[in-house]
Amino acid sequence: MRDLPFVDQLYIWLLLIIFGGIVLQAPISVGFGTLWPGAALAIKAWAEILMVIAGLLLTYLLYKKQRFNILREPLMLMVAGFALLHILLLGYKFQGPAAVLAGLIIDLRFLLFFGLVYAAVKLYPEFRRPFLIVGGAGAATVLGFALLQVFVLPRDILKYLGYSASTIQPYLTVDLNNSFVRINSTLRGPNPLGAYAAMILALLVARVMNVRLPKKFWQVYGILLLFLGAAVALWASYSRSALIGAVLAVLVAVSLSVNRKARYAIWSVVGAAFVVGLISVTVFSGNSFVQNVIYHSNPDGGSASKSDSGHISSLAAGMKALVHEPLGTGVGSTGSASLYTGAPTIIENQYLFVAHESGWLGLALFLAIFGLVLWRLYERRRDWLAIGVLAGGVCLAVIGVLLPVFVDDTVAIVWWGLAGLVVAQPVVLSKGKHELL
Repeated sequence: MRDLPFVDQLYIWLLLIIFGGIVLQAPISVGFGTLWPGAALAIKAWAEILMVIAGLLLTYLLYKKQRFNILREPLMLMVAGFALLHILLLGYKFQGPAAVLAGLIIDLRFLLFFGLVYAAVKLYPEFRRPFLIVGGAGAATVLGFALLQVFVLPRDILKYLGYSASTIQPYLTVDLNNSFVRINSTLRGPNPLGAYAAMILALLVARVMNVRLPKKFWQVYGILLLFLGAAVALWASYSRSALIGAVLAVLVAVSLSVNRKARYAIWSVVGAAFVVGLISVTVFSGNSFVQNVIYHSNPDGGSASKSDSGHISSLAAGMKALVHEPLGTGVGSTGSASLYTGAPTIIENQYLFVAHESGWLGLALFLAIFGLVLWRLYERRRDWLAIGVLAGGVCLAVIGVLLPVFVDDTVAIVWWGLAGLVVAQPVVLSKGKHELL
């Protein structure tokens, strides 16, 4: 990498800065936004600004190296089609400049980063190692701070960075029950933290089962600490969708790492455990722990509106829009972008969120892109990283049924960045206990 020309190195460094810094997006936007409120929007959009610059550099590099064939590959054409559809829909049910700009950023940024990383791997195959080193450092930061929040720091420690009811709450509780504190770590909230921790668990399981453990004891301890941090962060997030997704992700990672006979045995045991779990939850439905952790319902009080009823009403609104608005309700009409319209609309489902923004065709394109990426990962399942990213993708697909999981910039950019890193590489033909990073 050091022997590359300046522009090439700048392009790579921009991607590494985005991938490493995105795990600190929340404290960066809140902390610096509090210090310089006049520049709050620019600070919040630092990653997107760097992506645009990286995109311009990529255009120059592709022209210089005569590698525009990268952009003509089917997956890249589908991503371009999804972006083009959003551009064509800008004039349909126009939501106002601020909402439309925010909507474009939220809807397209993770696919833009996917494309940038995909092209980087095609141009520089050795890009994998520094990308994973930066990702590992990011995971250590998020999970390390989560451990400190749970065991050492006061629950409201983030208030000293400017966290508040008007920015991001420094912590939440399960239905106003202070016995169940939901931490954020460095992410925007407990649900994104749970999704991120589930992804890391899937990656760690895939690596441990397919790569020889390092010989240096500090590296082994590092892996164990990441395991501990991910498990604690997942539990302390009290995110039910993330917990379900994590279990499924770990099972997928294990299943793809063992032989077929063991795979059948694993899923048989899981099926039996699932049935036992359902029966147990039903039998002990009156237990305080079950009511708080499973149902998110505080038996001693709690909020007037329960999260389950909010999910149901959100799904109903999303389904209604899906049926009656084949072109969607306009870019920027959903989620945080809709705050700029004066009529906020919350859709707690990733797939209905996409349909709400870009209609039936947008949903079809998104599902096709997501599905093709998952299939490309499966084709490369002899690589431990492909197994881990695939398992994480299955996890996020499940979480997306209950939450717009790719709306969160950290979760979306981390997973799609890793997916771009893997699917741009050729299929590995042999499998063994590799020492790949």
